Amino acid sequence: MLDLVNVSKLFNPGTLDEKVALMNINMKFSPGDFVTVIGSNGAGKSTLMNVISGVMKPDTGEVRIEGSEIQQLPEYRRSRWIGRVFQDPMAGTAPRMSIEENLAMAYTRGKKRGFGWGVTTSKRNLFREQLQRLGIGLENRLSAKVGLLSGGERQALSLLMATFTKPQILLLDEHTAALDPSRAELITQLTEDIVSELRLTTLMVTHNMEQAIRLGNRLIMMNKGRIILDIPEERKQSLTVSQLLGEFERISGQQLSDDRIVLG
Repeated sequence: MLDLVNVSKLFNPGTLDEKVALMNINMKFSPGDFVTVIGSNGAGKSTLMNVISGVMKPDTGEVRIEGSEIQQLPEYRRSRWIGRVFQDPMAGTAPRMSIEENLAMAYTRGKKRGFGWGVTTSKRNLFREQLQRLGIGLENRLSAKVGLLSGGERQALSLLMATFTKPQILLLDEHTAALDPSRAELITQLTEDIVSELRLTTLMVTHNMEQAIRLGNRLIMMNKGRIILDIPEERKQSLTVSQLLGEFERISGQQLSDDRIVLG
């Protein structure tokens, strides 16, 4: 479904500042896989997301969806297959536009926009119906400017927008990290519900090790641009944070010392 074949990415190649961002990444995802991705700063997590989404092109290797190579396609061309939610609640939405205008733009993802992105009565009814699923009252605030929403409300809207057209792949880049615990738990639950309902193939970067273990059916740990652990569902179900830390130390020969890592 989604395959990465020998994908590598260097920053500042051939200079003293050369850095390995990704090195020979090989990953295969089946439809409906929910994969959590964890690792310290500089491990390559965000670069992995950027290469899949089209923000960056790999130096070598292939990115395939349904067997077709897409590594040369720009980000906007990939949006028909890929939705993404970022860590910053301010990203992924247009703050000066209303909730319904933002949803109207999301509705046209992967289509020729022209004048067809405007809000019609039928679209407005659809938007209300979809917003009701969030359970936070946004269906009654369609004309509210998105910039006036709270961080949690905005992230919930971003999640809905990213999945509105039922993409095949959902990328979640630490999408709960900037929220307070109660809002983070709300977005986490919404994520689980939407991913399960739509059977989206999902990659979720997180610094919360407990969350990485609890969510999804597969866990990947990265270090220095490489995948050092790929834990399947049957093993993940009994995994503990201390065991995960021990595996990292055994394989890498060092302790996980990133201050942003949350042990749960």
